[in-house]
Amino acid sequence: MSPLVLLLFVAGYFLLLIAVAWYTSRNSNNESFFIGNRNSNWMLVAFGMIGTSLSGVTFVSVPGAVGKDAFAYFQITMGYFIGYIIVAFVLLPLYYRLNLTSIYSYLSGRLGVHSYKTGASFFLISRTLGATARLYLVVKILQDAILSDFGVPFWVTTVIILIMILLYTYEGGVKTIVFTDTLQTTFMLTGLVVCVGYILSTMNLDIGGAMHQMNEKGLGKIFFTHPESKLFFLKQILAGAFITITMTGMDQEMMQKNISVRTLKDSQKNMVTLSLIMMAVILLFLFLGGLLYLYSESLGAVMENGKYMLNGHEVNGDKLFPYLALNHMPHVVSVIFIIALISALFPSADGAITALTSSFCIDILGMQRRENWPEADKKKTRQRVHLVVAFIFLFFVMVFHWVNNPSMIGVILKVAAYTYGPLLGLFGFGMFTKRTVMDKWVPLVCITAPVLCYLLDSFQKNLFGDFQIGLELLIINGLLTYAGLLIISKKAN
Repeated sequence: MSPLVLLLFVAGYFLLLIAVAWYTSRNSNNESFFIGNRNSNWMLVAFGMIGTSLSGVTFVSVPGAVGKDAFAYFQITMGYFIGYIIVAFVLLPLYYRLNLTSIYSYLSGRLGVHSYKTGASFFLISRTLGATARLYLVVKILQDAILSDFGVPFWVTTVIILIMILLYTYEGGVKTIVFTDTLQTTFMLTGLVVCVGYILSTMNLDIGGAMHQMNEKGLGKIFFTHPESKLFFLKQILAGAFITITMTGMDQEMMQKNISVRTLKDSQKNMVTLSLIMMAVILLFLFLGGLLYLYSESLGAVMENGKYMLNGHEVNGDKLFPYLALNHMPHVVSVIFIIALISALFPSADGAITALTSSFCIDILGMQRRENWPEADKKKTRQRVHLVVAFIFLFFVMVFHWVNNPSMIGVILKVAAYTYGPLLGLFGFGMFTKRTVMDKWVPLVCITAPVLCYLLDSFQKNLFGDFQIGLELLIINGLLTYAGLLIISKKAN
């Protein structure tokens, strides 16, 4: 399909986002940007958070991973459900009771200022790396599909995308994102359903027939029962639960939208609704992944020297869905795929930039605590931070471009294991003990735990033989942090 036509559709989609942003950001202030004036509709937040939780990586990597791991990712999704319930009924009541704008403010009151700054800093690092990894994947697809034909360099494509995101988040922040995420989630899910429907129709299959063929090829397997494997179902479910507790419940971006809802009860309804929808949507993505492999084989795809090849093109993992959608499906499906892909990109990128701006202004600069700081000056500072965050995103996207990792979902989950583990330990220690810590030593503990996890991960073959540590590294990281905090703590007076 003509890159110019795809570009025109992308431009039209962006203009629609700008129109929504202009309408929703009128009369906005810092409170609107940070917390949406605590007046967000829980149903809009729940639906929009699907797009934020999934991102472009899920849209491309989850279907692409079916060829290697079958439906194993659904084991993690079952853990997600458990995690969402814990967030809804353990963490959200705490955040609402303390009336928090930044969730890391809890650490300040419970453990101390150094603990507070450490928790916020780990969020800033983790969300920056995770969000830029997601952004890189989608920018690369847009580059290959559209802008490379116009001779536009990769870095220019990245700058264009970031400017587009800045334009509609610069004023409204969370107040705007609640509405734009809802719009984008609608487009993303529409693209998912259309692609599934097209392949089923083209191959003359119904859902039952498709699953039968997938099972014959070993693509439909969900539960893996070998304890030594990284895909062992108990490991995956447990890891999924803690991934959600940390990457949702202890993540300012995700919680910023939840605590913008009017009441705790509505926020809990949002979280439970999200957990149920997510299970259905992830299952549909996995089903699409199986269909993509069946469809590619019908077109002549074969394994050559360990690579999955179609018409001379390598279509392993992340490359499979984009290649088929843009080269072996009708033009209208190609357009829907590109719009759906962008819709999967923006909710994760715009929310991350907004949340990182909020966390830096509130947690690092102490904007809310400084009452003598004029509102106009706060707004100028917040806008400058917003721009700096965008430049940081540009830098890390270029780093991922130079590294060129074949599967970004693995990168994101690995980053989460190292950077969210200390947050898990900090919040767990604060909530489940009454001990006080030597606050100045907390940063050292939170740095030491990931370093030990890195050594454990690097030498696990020597230490454990065939037993493989996978995503549960996040839990180990949290436990090491918790243990370190115990060592530097004492009984409360």
